[in-house]
Amino acid sequence: MKAIINGKIILKDRIVENSTLLYSDVIEGIVPADKLPEGVEVIDAKGGYVAPGLIDIHIHGYLGKDVCDGEEESIRTISKGLLANGVTGYLPTTMTVDMSVIKKALEVCRALKEESKTWEGSTILGVHAEGPFISAAKKGAQDPKYILKPDAKFVKEYADIISIISLAPEEDENFEAIKEIRRDTDVIMSIGHTSADYDTAMKSTEVGMRHVTHLFNAMTPLAHRAPGVVTAAMNSDVSCELIVDAFHVNPVLYDMLFKLKGRKLCFITDCLPAGGLPEGEYTLGGSKIIYRGIVCRLEDGTVAGSVLHLNKGVWNVYTNSSIPLWECVNGASLNPATTLGIDDKKGSIEVGKDADIIITDNEFNVEKTIIGGNTRYEA
Repeated sequence: MKAIINGKIILKDRIVENSTLLYSDVIEGIVPADKLPEGVEVIDAKGGYVAPGLIDIHIHGYLGKDVCDGEEESIRTISKGLLANGVTGYLPTTMTVDMSVIKKALEVCRALKEESKTWEGSTILGVHAEGPFISAAKKGAQDPKYILKPDAKFVKEYADIISIISLAPEEDENFEAIKEIRRDTDVIMSIGHTSADYDTAMKSTEVGMRHVTHLFNAMTPLAHRAPGVVTAAMNSDVSCELIVDAFHVNPVLYDMLFKLKGRKLCFITDCLPAGGLPEGEYTLGGSKIIYRGIVCRLEDGTVAGSVLHLNKGVWNVYTNSSIPLWECVNGASLNPATTLGIDDKKGSIEVGKDADIIITDNEFNVEKTIIGGNTRYEA
C-alpha cells in the first residue's frame, strides 16, 4: 500500500486537508495525517493538490500525431503525452474523413484498448467518432466531401469500440438510424455539427440523443425567436461538452452553464495534433491547420479545435468563475466518467474506485500521474 501525504485532497464534494490518501491498485481510504500506517510507501504532495485522474472524451491528437493516422505508433504517442496533463483515460476522437480511414483508426484503437490498461500511457476508454454523419452547413473544420447520412449498420459494427458518436439529428430521416442505434447498442449519441432547430433537437433527445458535442460550437445558437440546439441542450437532461480554453466559449458563461447543467457538464480539450508543440503549421484529417496563440484555424480562417491541456482547462474554469475547485475537477473527471457509465470505477477519489490519481502544484500543473496505483508520469 502507498500513502500520499501533505496534499489537499479533492473529493467530489469538498477538499480535505491534514489527511493522508491510502491506495493500492484502488483507493483504500483517507486517514488523519497523524495516523499513517506502518510500512507504507510514502509520497509527499508538498502542499499541492491530490485529485482524481482526468478524463478527456474529445481529443483528436497530440504531439504531432492524429488519431486518424490509423497507426499504433500515433495512439501510443498521444497516450503517453497526455500523462503530463493529468489525463488517465480518454476517447481518441476521429474526424469526418474517408470512411476507410475512420474504420482503420477504430480498428487500431480496438486492438490497443486492452493493452492500454497497463502500458506507459493514458488508458483508451473507447473512441469518440465525430462524424461523418454531420451537417454540411455546420461542418466547422470537417471536410464536407466525406459527409454521409447516418448509418446504423456502421455504428453497430463498431459498437464495441465507439463510446460516443457525434451526429446531426436533422440528417436522419424520421430518426430511423438514431432509434436503431439506441435499440441495439450502448453507444452514446451526441448532437453535434448540426443545423437542427430547437424542436428537432428536443425530439431527438426523446428518441435517443443523450449528449451534446462542444456546446455552442458548430450548432444553431440561442436566439429569442429561434432557440436552437444550444437552448435544447439547456432545456433537456443531456450531458454537454464544453471546450474550456477560454476562447471557444467566453468564460463569462461558465457560471451560468454550471447553474443550468451542473454535473452534466463535461470539460474537453478538442485538442488537435498540434497540442504539445510550438506554434506553426500542422495538419488535421489531411487539412492544413495554422496554430497561433491559443487558436488553431484552417487556411480560410475557420476556427478548428484547440491545443488545450485538460489540467489547464480545469484551472481556466476555476480562475474565471465562482465554481468551487472540486466541481471544476468533476467537470474533467467525474462528469465524463458518469456520461460514459464508468463512474462506479473512475472519476473521483472514493474507496474502492481505481487508483487513478494526479498530484499537482497549487496552480494545477501536474507533478505526478498515477493509473491503477502505478506511477506513469513524474514532472
